Amino acid sequence: MVLFNYILMCLIFGTTFLSIKVGVDAGAPPFFSAGIRFLVAGIILFLWMVSRGKARFSLLLRKEMLLTGTGLTFATFAALYWSEQYLSSGIAAVLSATGPLMVLLLQTAINRQKLSISSLVGCLIGFAGVILLLLPGIMGTSFSKLWIIGCLAILLSELFYSAGAVYSSRVIQRFQGTSPIALNAAQMMYGGGLLLVLSLFTENVHIEFMLSTNVILSLLYLIIAGSMVAHTIFYWLVAKTNPVFPATWLYISPLIALCLGGLLYHEHLTFLSVIGGIIIIIGTIIVNINNLKHLIRRRPSLVGKESNL
Repeated sequence: MVLFNYILMCLIFGTTFLSIKVGVDAGAPPFFSAGIRFLVAGIILFLWMVSRGKARFSLLLRKEMLLTGTGLTFATFAALYWSEQYLSSGIAAVLSATGPLMVLLLQTAINRQKLSISSLVGCLIGFAGVILLLLPGIMGTSFSKLWIIGCLAILLSELFYSAGAVYSSRVIQRFQGTSPIALNAAQMMYGGGLLLVLSLFTENVHIEFMLSTNVILSLLYLIIAGSMVAHTIFYWLVAKTNPVFPATWLYISPLIALCLGGLLYHEHLTFLSVIGGIIIIIGTIIVNINNLKHLIRRRPSLVGKESNL
């Protein structure tokens, strides 16, 4: 079940970048649409878990839910939604692939460990890929400061994502009697609420844009598949494995996003951008090679312990 859920999560996340792009291009305010997505998905999931007796409303009063929601949802998706106004969905997805690399670096710093040779090489390769990815925008004739700012914003957001992923593993251990689905729902509610507060102070929401077909379809897909299903699977996988393994969707899903963006949305990609994206993915795989080997060896024991979503 771990492998099946992981593949399903990667496929869904690979499509969400394009879905975000479609909604933003149709006029949906980025912070408002992101806030609605996570708040609605979180409320539905949380009420469902309460009705099944697997969560209590008192969980919403715990500061851990606020902190996790700030890292995994608010900071990460505020930057991603805003940046997709100026970046292609494929580029945004590839830049998000730096997440696993940052998760490992943060874990290493917290545990005061030394990076292995493979991890160090992977980091260098990954950062080289980021530079190649950014070169067309920096050196091209259509240089755009907002394009560069968008890229840097996503990279910065991945620092918050990595902090949220590492912290969420500790939260799960602290709340062992609570379903990971309920924990995920609670953090999405906080993250979505914070996004709506940010929207209140920074955006003008026009209802006519929110009622367009593209915005509605994008929002429904992101709420149901992107948040209720994929993010719940992510939290479940963190509980069953570790914070690094689920985060590796960030170097599988970008390939899906790049293909979909080009085929379905006619997004333009330069040769250097494609090469840079591939190098980033290779670097993050090398960074996490030891974790992946460990998980492969652990898989037989996981099969006997896992439960259905």
